[in-house]
Amino acid sequence: MTEDLKGLALDAIATSAAADDPDYPRFHVVPPVGRLNDPNGLLVDGGTFHAFYQFSPFHPHRKLVYWGHSSSADLLHWRHHEPTIVPDSFYDRSGAYSGNAIVLEGRELDDAPARAPYQLFYTGNLKDPVTDERTASQCLVTSGDLTDFAKWPGNPLIPTNAEGYTAHYRDPQVFRDPDRPGEYRMLIGVQRANESGAAVLYRSRDLVSWEPEGELTFPDAGGVFDSFGYMWECPGLVRVTDEDTGEDWDVLIWCPQGIAPQTEGFENIFPCVYTVGHLVGTELRDTGGAFHEVDRGFEFYAPQVFARRPSEPGPVLLTAWAGNASEDDQPSISTGQWVHALSLPRSLSLKEGRLIQRPATNLPHDVGRPALVDTALEAGQYEIAELRGYRSWQLRLEADAASDSDACWGLRIGTAESHVDIVLDGGVLRVDRSTSRYTQHGSVRAVTLPEGCAPVLEVIHDRSLTEVFVGDGALTFTLRSFVDVGSSGARLMLEEPLVLKTGSVRTFAPAPEVL
Repeated sequence: MTEDLKGLALDAIATSAAADDPDYPRFHVVPPVGRLNDPNGLLVDGGTFHAFYQFSPFHPHRKLVYWGHSSSADLLHWRHHEPTIVPDSFYDRSGAYSGNAIVLEGRELDDAPARAPYQLFYTGNLKDPVTDERTASQCLVTSGDLTDFAKWPGNPLIPTNAEGYTAHYRDPQVFRDPDRPGEYRMLIGVQRANESGAAVLYRSRDLVSWEPEGELTFPDAGGVFDSFGYMWECPGLVRVTDEDTGEDWDVLIWCPQGIAPQTEGFENIFPCVYTVGHLVGTELRDTGGAFHEVDRGFEFYAPQVFARRPSEPGPVLLTAWAGNASEDDQPSISTGQWVHALSLPRSLSLKEGRLIQRPATNLPHDVGRPALVDTALEAGQYEIAELRGYRSWQLRLEADAASDSDACWGLRIGTAESHVDIVLDGGVLRVDRSTSRYTQHGSVRAVTLPEGCAPVLEVIHDRSLTEVFVGDGALTFTLRSFVDVGSSGARLMLEEPLVLKTGSVRTFAPAPEVL
């Protein structure tokens, strides 16, 4: 008898008490039960944002990966929907793995065989139960209303890996070719037969018939990316505009597994990096071999941008998994039978070849300006009274030019016994969660700030997830922050006198939580 995998998942969701867990974030995408990982199929539909994601409803008892689905009108209040892709076909019975979405309109819709505006691409994972041999295929799901979803009857579109590559061949990103209207391209993360990482490109006119174009190359990189890790996961190309020059650049964002840690950087099990250039055919030119980590935090992986209709342009928005591979032993598994979340969406731009990331939305319910604003403060600790009782909040502070540029100041989230410290110390950001309830995969990290980084500290804290933005988005740091459940608010910490120039506090809740 064939299992009703969708029914089993719905039963697990219906009986879940995850939302009652005091660590469960209030305005991030979080699984209704079980495990969440990579964001998938992100798209904007009119005024509604849809976030699909890797979803394991039976975690940790059974590792079976679906696509979960949440939607929001404001990027803050997220509504759960039924699982979208169920791994119940011969080509994905070991899991419906990562991919992206494209939204069609007009002539595009007429030319697509499925005649459906929403096209979701993913990797079907199949493992032989005897030999454990893997087969990875690229597949399609379509929808006319984002409520009902159908697997394309001709799946898989690309049934196996190309010659010269292993079965680690996954995470398709489909996008319009801006230089050849009416054509589409697919970027896939791969492993070469010599066990080095790369990405390959395919081309199509109808989104179902795909022809290989070749491997993505970097002619101006001096060989930097020729043997760059053993596998490239979740590659994505996005066109971003430089704020100062107005020039458009193609930014490749990907996760090269197997990069050796440096003196500073690449501390996570797998990093997430980007390089900036111009895509011409299968060449990403003008990179100069330069690359940077997207986010320097303890938990950040597999970022993806939201797809849009051509007639509905908007800011480039990016969301990532606030987690890492094999790092599931978090407190929420025992307290609520759930683990991991997605980051808040961030708007992307460029300055001098570096990504700028800013929160895509401010939290509602302004509760007033803190007394610390426009005040010269002596060394010490100051409770921010406007945050008292809140465990979800947003805070932005900026040091005045009159302050010492090497001043040491920052925030403490939690209590003296259980806290996370986020400190600007001259040209370094220091984050310490060593007294929190989650330290297994990194507890203290120091990050050198980009040159010219302004003394601006913006923090968004949501119960057990914290996102840090420094220098108006020049550097970001994402972390899970399991401080004591009974603690709230934040304290400003100063090791020397400081003048604050500006500041504002906004909280998600219209009233403090009862702790």
